Parts: sequence; C-alpha cells; structure tokens
Amino acid sequence: MTGEEARQAFLEWLARERRAAPLTVEAYGADLARFLGFLTHHLGGEVGLEHLVGLRGVDLRAWLAHEAEGGASNATRARHLSAVRSFFRFLGRRHGVDNPALKLISAPRGRKPLPRALAPEQARQVTDEIAEMADTAALQARDAALFTLLYGCGLRIAEALALNVRDAPLPGSDAPLRVVGKGSKERIVPVLTAVRTAIADWLRLHPDHAPASPLFLGARGKRLDPAVAQKVLRDFRRLNGLPEHATPHALRHSFATHLLAGGADLRSIQDLLGHASLSTTQRYTAVDQDRLMEVWRKAHPRA
Repeated sequence: MTGEEARQAFLEWLARERRAAPLTVEAYGADLARFLGFLTHHLGGEVGLEHLVGLRGVDLRAWLAHEAEGGASNATRARHLSAVRSFFRFLGRRHGVDNPALKLISAPRGRKPLPRALAPEQARQVTDEIAEMADTAALQARDAALFTLLYGCGLRIAEALALNVRDAPLPGSDAPLRVVGKGSKERIVPVLTAVRTAIADWLRLHPDHAPASPLFLGARGKRLDPAVAQKVLRDFRRLNGLPEHATPHALRHSFATHLLAGGADLRSIQDLLGHASLSTTQRYTAVDQDRLMEVWRKAHPRA
C-alpha cells in the first residue's frame, strides 16, 4: 500500500465510520497530503507503509521545520502533527504500522496571545460613565464601584465578586485590600482614593450591611453573577464605540499596562496582579513595546 492509498483509506474511515464532518475530513486530507508530499521529496521517492514505519525523529523534526519555513505558526504545526498522529493510529490498528519515533515528538507550543488593554482614556470612560447604563440609583452606584475597583486595583472579576462587606476598603483608612486569588493565594493590593469613594457611595445604598454579606449584589439580592457584569460592560462598549476586547478582564490588563507605562517595575506589578510566575507578567512588556511602536509610527515624519 502506498502512502496515498493509506491516506485515502484513512479519510474514508473518518467519513464513514467516525462520521466526521466533511470540513474535518477535508482538513485532515490536506494536512496529510502536505505531510506525504514532504516525505516524497525528503526520502527521494514514492512513500509506502515501509517508509512510514521507518521514519526517524530527525525526519519528523525536518518536516515540522519545513512547515515553519513555509510560514506555519506553532498552532498550525501542532494541528498538522495531531492529524499525522491520528493517521498513524489508524494505520497501527488496521495495518500494523507502529512508529515509536512519533511518540517522542512534542507538539509545538502555541504562543499565548498578548494581553489587550484599553487606552487610558477608554478605561477612564468606563469607570466614569458606566453607571449611566443602570436604571436605579443603587445599581448605578454598584456598577460604578465594581468597575472602578477592577481598574483601580487590577482585580479579576471573580476576585472582586468574592468580596464581602467586611472586606470593603473605605475612605479615611489607608488599609490595603486583601484579595484571595487563584490557588487560594492571598495578596495585598493598595487602594486608590477614587476606589474607596466609589465603594462608600455604593455601601450607602447597599441593602444588607452584615459583614458576611456579598459586597456586590445582583437584582435579586444574591451575589452578583459575573455574566451580569460582563453584559453591563458589553452593552456599554457597544453604545459608546469601544473595542470588542473591552471586557472586565481588559480592565485588569489596563491596570498592569498603564502601571508599566508609568514606570512601575515588573516585580511590583507581579505582586499586585498575583501572578505566580514573572514570565506571565513579562507579557505586558511586549504590549508596552507595541504601544511605543504605534506612537513612533504615527509621530515620526519618516515612519
């Protein structure tokens, strides 16, 4: 059996027995055709099952390198490798083709997308104007307090909504906010005066001042659902022409990006965000570099 015949048999099995969608079958077929095409040139002749059995790690790495040279991203090459592995599993079950070298090849890691922050004026617009979306004074105060807290302290939405009344940072105190983040790790976050004022305005209208009561309540008096907060900001951004990445988490990204632009060091930002690894925080340096390059392109007369 030639490699092409094996490919056709695999695609027929996908379509008939696995009932894969036509587009899935097409994608697998294209990925395997590229793989077999590379092997034809790499090995200097038509590929058969005996060649597939004898492939070495160096051959497979050469194929992945060839894909990269052709412009394939890590995510694309990982998908191609997954298709080849599925192909070999089929050949192993149906034709006894076993190639241990394939098991030793690690999938290329996709690059994590860079954090997408808002411009400073956009973040301020959210905190200053989002209260206008609510129908009642209480909901206006709640939304203003919540989104001012997210941007002013860099909290995750889940961290902010987990706070209770006893945790509220109030005016007249310099006490920092204690936040329990991922992995139940506690961190200390300083609180701006604007945040304390917004929280105090909300607490004046808060219906339940028991220390264990949720700080942010929904319309039915229960702890506010993150989906409700996300919808509030989604409606606001669409009415005000803000970018689609203007989400509650984007306010956390904005907090970090704007601190970095203002001269804060990475270690401090890491502590404020509660990142376990400095490498996670370092992604914000790339965001700031992109911003500087954009300013340069717009401002330099020869750019």
